[in-house]
Amino acid sequence: MSDLPAARQGRKARTEPTASGASRLSLRLLALIVSTILVIDVLVYLPSVAKFRRDFLSQRMAAAQIAALSLTEMPGHAVSEALKETLLGTAGVDGVVLDLGERRALILRDADADAPIDARYSIQTATPVQLIVHALETLLRGGQGRIEVQGAPLDIDGMSLSVVMDETELHAAMLVYTRNIAMISLLIAGLTGLVVYWVLFRSIVRPIRGIMAAMVAFRNRPDDPTTSLTPSDRRDEIGMAERELARMQADLRQALGQRRRLAMLGQAVGKVNHDLRNILATAQLSSERLQQVDDPGAQKASTRMVRAIDRAIGLCERTLAYGRSDEPLPSKADTPVHAVAAEVIAATEPSPGVTWDNQIPEDLTAYADPDHLYRMLLNLARNAAQALTAEAEARQAAGHAPKPGRVTLTGHRDGEGGVVVRITDNGPGLPREARENLFVPFAGTQAKGGSGLGLTIVHELMLIHGGQVTLERSDAQGTTFRLRFPPG
Repeated sequence: MSDLPAARQGRKARTEPTASGASRLSLRLLALIVSTILVIDVLVYLPSVAKFRRDFLSQRMAAAQIAALSLTEMPGHAVSEALKETLLGTAGVDGVVLDLGERRALILRDADADAPIDARYSIQTATPVQLIVHALETLLRGGQGRIEVQGAPLDIDGMSLSVVMDETELHAAMLVYTRNIAMISLLIAGLTGLVVYWVLFRSIVRPIRGIMAAMVAFRNRPDDPTTSLTPSDRRDEIGMAERELARMQADLRQALGQRRRLAMLGQAVGKVNHDLRNILATAQLSSERLQQVDDPGAQKASTRMVRAIDRAIGLCERTLAYGRSDEPLPSKADTPVHAVAAEVIAATEPSPGVTWDNQIPEDLTAYADPDHLYRMLLNLARNAAQALTAEAEARQAAGHAPKPGRVTLTGHRDGEGGVVVRITDNGPGLPREARENLFVPFAGTQAKGGSGLGLTIVHELMLIHGGQVTLERSDAQGTTFRLRFPPG
């Protein structure tokens, strides 16, 4: 296992990613704000320009109505061409039709009164939507249209008025109004966008940039404490993100430090193991010679010594194997559980004072890797046998008769199609500390000289199978572990 910081130093330094051009969040935010305000201005402009057009026509019709009413008081209603031109020019229309109902009607026309009419409107009965449509029609005709407008700005009973006019002046006035509205809208959009952008930049964009910079710095130098993010005291979502990122960086830095120390420890253990195994091998040969001595006391002591040395050698080998292990993905197949359990019993059966009972149905198959299944059952069965052997030795040392040990393996298929396998022993049960650290390496052991790696390996193998291992029961009557393999 290589040292992580040393490996990082050997890599080419990563460059910090930067956003540029239109990809910058701040620029996109500003563009979004300005465009939204402009869309709102357009939605406000349409009814406002329609109202401007209606007011313009209302003023022209009011002037035409006053001019026409003044003619009704003239003797004989005689109107010269010069006076007619003056009245129509003052009103800004080409023709006026004034209907007084049953009393009289007055019609004023100029020389172009017979020109065709492009559109007819009523400013009194038109709905707001119709007014907007009429305003757009006027803008599209480009001031070349000739229209007739009906209405009576001055409310006089029985009077109706219609005027004929061209749209040159109306179109020009509407363009000036549109230009003024556009300039004001752009000014408002710019100022509002800058204010909103400044507020959002300080409250959102800049904190996000700080979080991003802290993430990039931590990625490049995870061992440097100065790359940690200092969270603010904000109580909103960004503040929560800053605090969670700071906690995550602290946890990862601690994990990396622990990994580095474990790597160094593994190298040291590898060197110690080489010398320790030679020393233990010498001690094993010496203890085997002691067994040949014709002395019951010496033979008894040498037997215990051989067993202790074997456990020490096994502990060293399991520790190194766990440090080197990188479990491959399982090669799953329909595996006969009974046959695998029989192999496990054959490998573990030499345990003195332990009886094995394989009650798994012979036709039960689990969708699992055969080698992984064997290792899982072997670890659990070996733990059970060691617990029973340790209990028997303890009872014998106390002067009591050893209790017959029994390990039972059962299995069945559950209602969801998965396979459940149980390994049960009648031992003394796991101590509280072992139950609390069940799958923690070097912490979940219950036997003297054990490493606690067996259950950890079983747990890891079940995870890559998509299954689950659980401690179903552990008390004075025994212990039961449950393995569940998902359906194939």
